[in-house]
Amino acid sequence: MTRIAMIVWNEFRNDARVLKEAQTLQSAGYAVTVFALHTPGVTQEKETLQGGIKVVRVARSPLWKLRKTRTGAEVGAATPPAASGAIGRLSPAKQVLRIIARLWTHAGLLTRIAWHRAAVVHAHDVNTLPTAWLAAKLSGARVVYDAHEISTSREGYNSFRGLVARVEAALMPRVQGTITTTDARAKFFARAYGIPRPMVLQNRPRLTVSPASQRIREELQLQQPWPIVIYQGGLQQGRGLERLVRIAASVKNAYFVFIGGGRLTAPLTALSQELELTERVHFIPTVSLADLPSYTASADIGVQPIENTCLNHFTTDSNKLFEYLIAGLPVVATDLPEIRRIVRAHDIGLLVRESDDQQLIDALNRLVNDPMLRQTLAANAANAAKQLNWEQQEAQLVSLYGCVLKDQPYCAEAGQ
Repeated sequence: MTRIAMIVWNEFRNDARVLKEAQTLQSAGYAVTVFALHTPGVTQEKETLQGGIKVVRVARSPLWKLRKTRTGAEVGAATPPAASGAIGRLSPAKQVLRIIARLWTHAGLLTRIAWHRAAVVHAHDVNTLPTAWLAAKLSGARVVYDAHEISTSREGYNSFRGLVARVEAALMPRVQGTITTTDARAKFFARAYGIPRPMVLQNRPRLTVSPASQRIREELQLQQPWPIVIYQGGLQQGRGLERLVRIAASVKNAYFVFIGGGRLTAPLTALSQELELTERVHFIPTVSLADLPSYTASADIGVQPIENTCLNHFTTDSNKLFEYLIAGLPVVATDLPEIRRIVRAHDIGLLVRESDDQQLIDALNRLVNDPMLRQTLAANAANAAKQLNWEQQEAQLVSLYGCVLKDQPYCAEAGQ
């Protein structure tokens, strides 16, 4: 079987996009191995997933644990709860230490991938691209670059924007296939680096059937028959989450449930306590990919209040928007171009101006207080799910790989 080596800069425990791509290619007859990061006591160094996908994890640098410990201590000692999720610019010394720590881990990944002798090395995001490209050069493989984000304008990447731009400018024109997540991002990469437009594979879930249930109500022991407004995903800066907690005070007769984890977990919890909203605002830690659809389907309204803080946010549509519609939920979402295109085309929810608290309050109150409107939009979402699911995109990915392996000069637009 033709070998494919995927490389990710995470532990590969809840990376839905990478898992779906690996499953699609494995089902198409390729032998897929995902190379990821290993955290002792948390992950296994090697495992085989259902369907035959193999996972090989490489230990992080010893400096990683030291950096994490110090970062946690500094945040806990010196940062006010409401701001502890902020990601600032690193000092030059910390940038150097982080680069050294990462180079250690990249060296381990490079060695393993080069030794694996895959036909294609598939880099997921820019922080894996140089390692993937070098491993491919050493082993004679081809390279597919999957840009999940615009990392030159992204929350948390301020310290490395220049480096990211140089890496992508040098390597994107030299890979054999490129992929990204939205049309707007594809246009950006094409213009920024003078390459053919990358293939667009949206962050759509598989088409699953999760009947409406009481899972959230029972788990949280919610007493009132109020609608549940759900936010799921990383609790990070720039996603409008502090605003969402605050406006919950103005949306009566509704529960707000956050599912996920991240830098803002503690600050958001503290804010809900400060505002005396703990009876209506609840937090559920990150759940497994297998369980998430049943949680989503047990809510009533999906919300995506993302803020236009960077080009990456401006060009997103995001996993959660598709997860909401697959679950048949009406949505309230920020009126940004890619989000607007989906919401309006399928009439699945209400759009609000970015950072406009009153519009967000009004939209949520409208859905909370109008069951018939919720029902109509939910039916539209269920219909849209028949088109906007991962299965409708799988052929494009397989086509791209066929093109890459035939040594065609550039395969970015295969399948489009």
